[in-house]
This record gives sequence, structure tokens and C-alpha cells, in this order.
Amino acid sequence: MTLVENSRPPEGGRMRAPGTRAVKPRNAATLIIVRRDRKKPQVLMGKRHGGHDFMPNLWVFPGGRIDRSDFRAPFATDLKPDVAARFEAHIPMARGRALALTAIRETYEEAGLLLAKPVSARPVAGPWREFLAEGAAADLDALEIVARAVTPPMLAKRFDTWFLMADAERLISLERKPDCGELEEIAWVDFDEAIALPLPSVTRTVIGEAIQRLEDPARPRPFMRFGAGPTRMSHL
Repeated sequence: MTLVENSRPPEGGRMRAPGTRAVKPRNAATLIIVRRDRKKPQVLMGKRHGGHDFMPNLWVFPGGRIDRSDFRAPFATDLKPDVAARFEAHIPMARGRALALTAIRETYEEAGLLLAKPVSARPVAGPWREFLAEGAAADLDALEIVARAVTPPMLAKRFDTWFLMADAERLISLERKPDCGELEEIAWVDFDEAIALPLPSVTRTVIGEAIQRLEDPARPRPFMRFGAGPTRMSHL
């Protein structure tokens, strides 16, 4: 493990009350969708609402915390063996698959896009109801792991987030369903435009990782743990 000097923790988080214990990070996942049908590759990003107490008014990838329903949601294709093995080296496989499903579900809820395969629509209750009603089941085979980051203990809300990536060609359609999530604005932007947006520092770092991963798929995947001092950096 290495320490990275002059690193900053994610911005926009509410600090925990003095004298209280650090909260346990919640499991979360986010999805970087890369579109390659333009002159420059583009990435899907959205702006968080100013009323949120975590990263308000900043641009992020769609994503969110894991839900119990993600452990039992149906899927059309499973994780690639190397992706599954990388999850399993760090967390139980059931949680790794659930996190992959989290990223896909949240992308639909926040951006109206389905990283999925067409299937027969099925009635279910809970957070997957609208996704499955579209006649779709998650395409886990489309996913790659880019990075993992844990927010610092001084924040009132903490997340242990896996950053995943997929090609936009794996979407059922580029036409978005109506938005219904936390993202106030949604846009496809090239990587230079993305870097210029108001971003959490971890998102800025992950964009850089995504750019380099497109050029070198064998690049090591960073695991960043933010604290009061330097960031602790290792690899997945």
C-alpha cells in the first residue's frame, strides 16, 4: 500500500458531529458508460441536486447504494470470469454481483438508460419493478471494474464505492426513459469536457483512470481509501 500526498477527500460531504464515532461505509456502485460513436469518446454524467447533503451541485456518474433487492434481481448475462474473480478477491461473490446490479439499476433510475438484454416483461415488487416492466434484464457481462474508493471517516455519510464501466453499445437504446432520480441534469460529454465540470475529486481521479483504461485495459485498478491525511492507495 502507498500513501498519496496532497490528495483531497470527496467534496460536498456533511461532517460528522464532534465526539461521535465514524459511521460504517455503505456499499455502493456507480457506472461509467462510454460512447464511441462520435469524433471523441463521450461519457455519461449527471449533476446532483443542490438540495442534497452529499456532493450537492457536483457532476457524477449515475450510481448509488446497494439495496437488498439487488441480491435477488434477475439478470440476462453474468459477470465475466475475470471481473467475478476480482470481486471475489475482496468481497463475497454474492455482494459483488449485487453491486454490479446496483450500478445498472441506479443508471436506469437516474438516467433512464437500460444496460440490459431484452426479455419478457415480468411483474415484481420493489426497486426493480419498473426496470423489469420494460422487458429487460441486466447485462452484467458488459461490465468492467475501473476503481474502488472509500470516503473518509470524518464525513457523516460514507460509501465504499465500486466504479464500473461499460460501452454504450451494450445499452438497449441510447434513447432515455423519463428521468426519475437524483440527477438534475444529464449529458454526454467528452473526457476533456468532463474534467472541466465541477466534480468531486474522486470522480476527477476516476475519469483519468477511465481514459487510461481505454488505452490500456491491463492497467492496475486503484483502491483509494481517504482519511484525514494522505490517501491510502493500493490496487484491486
